[in-house]
Amino acid sequence: MTSLKPRLHKPRNTLRSGAKPNASNGAKAARAEVASASGLDLAPTIEALGLLLELEKPADAQLSAFFRNYPNFGARDRSFIAEAVYGVLRRLRSLQVLAAPATPRRLLLAWLARHGGRNMREFEALAEQSQLDKAELEWLRSLKGAKLEDQPEAVQLDLPDWLYERLAAQYGEHLPTLMNSLNSAAPLDLRVNPLKATRDEVLVQLNREGVVASATPLSPLGMRLQGKPALQKHPLFLDGSVEVQDEGSQLLGLMLAPKRGEMVCDFCAGAGGKTLLLGALMRGSGRLYAFDTSEKRLGKMKPRLVRSGLQNVQALLIAHERDAKVKRLAGKFDRVLVDAPCSGLGTLRRNPDLKWRQSAESVAELTQIQQNILESAGRLVKAGGRLVYATCSLLVAENEDVVAAFLAAHPEFKLLPAGDVLTAQHIDLKMGDYLRLDTAKHGTDGFFAAVMERAA
Repeated sequence: MTSLKPRLHKPRNTLRSGAKPNASNGAKAARAEVASASGLDLAPTIEALGLLLELEKPADAQLSAFFRNYPNFGARDRSFIAEAVYGVLRRLRSLQVLAAPATPRRLLLAWLARHGGRNMREFEALAEQSQLDKAELEWLRSLKGAKLEDQPEAVQLDLPDWLYERLAAQYGEHLPTLMNSLNSAAPLDLRVNPLKATRDEVLVQLNREGVVASATPLSPLGMRLQGKPALQKHPLFLDGSVEVQDEGSQLLGLMLAPKRGEMVCDFCAGAGGKTLLLGALMRGSGRLYAFDTSEKRLGKMKPRLVRSGLQNVQALLIAHERDAKVKRLAGKFDRVLVDAPCSGLGTLRRNPDLKWRQSAESVAELTQIQQNILESAGRLVKAGGRLVYATCSLLVAENEDVVAAFLAAHPEFKLLPAGDVLTAQHIDLKMGDYLRLDTAKHGTDGFFAAVMERAA
């Protein structure tokens, strides 16, 4: 692959010094201006896409490493590259048909033409800059009207065959609508920290500063922002008044419904997004344990805890779900949340590479891990206590099937209808026995949750 200098190259000036500004030169200059204003510089994006298409590591990690190698890229360059490479990953299977032979370059061009909103005037400007040749330009003209109706639905919906078969069996005629939503970029959701501010106060401040934000329809703590403003250095973020958290993820903590003074466990805490929510709901009282098997993930929680103002969180690194640290706490907890490691297929808006990186075999391995974790977490719950099992997966195998197996083996636990739990939390969301969030219907990531209670 051609190496790339850290600085993006500028579009070639089509008006040389001293050249007469005739009509032809004027048109060329206008096209060059269009390409420059659009940020169309193909080389760095093609290089980044080539790395991500190897699918060896998570796309966000690969892209972050790519940007570290080229620190001179500006915010506009990074935004364009990220949008383009994630766009290709979302639509990869149909683009492979349209772009055959599907090199990173042709995939990028096909995405720009079909989904990236680029018109022929912009492509002609790229040809003027020698970024496209005549053959590519003619191919792009034909691509605008190319049809996919004769392709299998799995291709049209940009799914691998194994995943299409499972989702089609679950969702039927709703699947195209669901996939259309999952093939779109996710909005930016925030959660207010009720220990430091109210949602209304934060909304007023953000909108006063020109950050367009509105209350989320389901979570009483959530806010949805228009666009993707940079908030890492915003005072509300730095002082812990807000955290980035999808509205669906917020609902999981609200369904656990921890109370002041209780003993609560976030069994798969990760970097602590839900831990912070649970601590805030407990008003910083009681004892909140955060377990995880990754020291790196728990390390990322530390600065967030400092910002949040919480003093009741104890992070514990465990080797596995049967760690002696876990066993010593059996029967001690009022509430336990298990946000289990899963395929992540409900987060395809943010992680489109997962549908290509996961497989039927990897899902089978995950379901065994999920069963083991739920089994161990269940032992922590005291009589009368609550256990919530959750994933960000769309698959029944990782969700209802895991819960059904646990309940069959543990008659001391009963299922609490998710709809009743939500109503008790004053959340207006109609659900049956389980929480199943649908991106197309609810505007959140695709979360699943089951609420169980241990007999008193």
